Amino acid sequence: MQLNLKNPLVIFDLETTGMNIASDRIVEISYLKVSPNGKEECKTLRLNPEMPIPPQSTEIHGISDADVADCPTFVEVAKNLAKDIEGCDLAGYNSNRFDIPLLAEEFIRADVDIDLMKRKFIDVQTIFYKKEPRTLSAAFKFYCDGDLENAHSAEADTRATYEVLKAQLDRYEDLENDVNYLSKFSSFNRNADFAGRIVLDDNDEEIFNFGKYKGQKVADVLKRDPGYYGWILQGDFTLHTKKVITNVKLRSFNK
Repeated sequence: MQLNLKNPLVIFDLETTGMNIASDRIVEISYLKVSPNGKEECKTLRLNPEMPIPPQSTEIHGISDADVADCPTFVEVAKNLAKDIEGCDLAGYNSNRFDIPLLAEEFIRADVDIDLMKRKFIDVQTIFYKKEPRTLSAAFKFYCDGDLENAHSAEADTRATYEVLKAQLDRYEDLENDVNYLSKFSSFNRNADFAGRIVLDDNDEEIFNFGKYKGQKVADVLKRDPGYYGWILQGDFTLHTKKVITNVKLRSFNK
């Protein structure tokens, strides 16, 4: 089944130095841009993360420090990458919890102003887990009746994700071929930040989703405990989480 698109859809996958959204970096990004008319464009960029790649990460994706020594940094490609994905909805495998938050962090570090929160996100892993909880290789076998070769290669995983998404639409009649629907279905929470530390309630107000103030409104907590804001800014939270909380704080000053 072909996707019913109103906006271009970018299916992407990252290979990184590790799994810490706040501190790890991208070493490879591959993205498949699918236009509403069905046209497909695929690009793969290998990047110098400007930090050592841990051996355990190299064991997974096969990319070493030597492989990226002469590659551009994210800062050098950030503007062109932002231009490529501007106005596009995003899809990936475990992308809502990892790839999109990490990509947003890299854009913030590069001082590139792109508001990914305005886009729709489809997480193929979430759809898969809700329907058939397994790995991407198993998903490809289950939905596409094939073996995923070169798993953990960004381009192979990207194309497999795209094929699985189309096959999911073919298999499940209750899945609507609509990006808005798929974005909502592949999300567990309505996040205000990419890391899911802050969520939105039914009135679109920001709520803490962690710590001692979990379940309480961010604006109320910042008024009641101003020091908590400073603790967050100094803590091991993502730049985007800090940005969202700062915006809530600034908004209260303007009231």
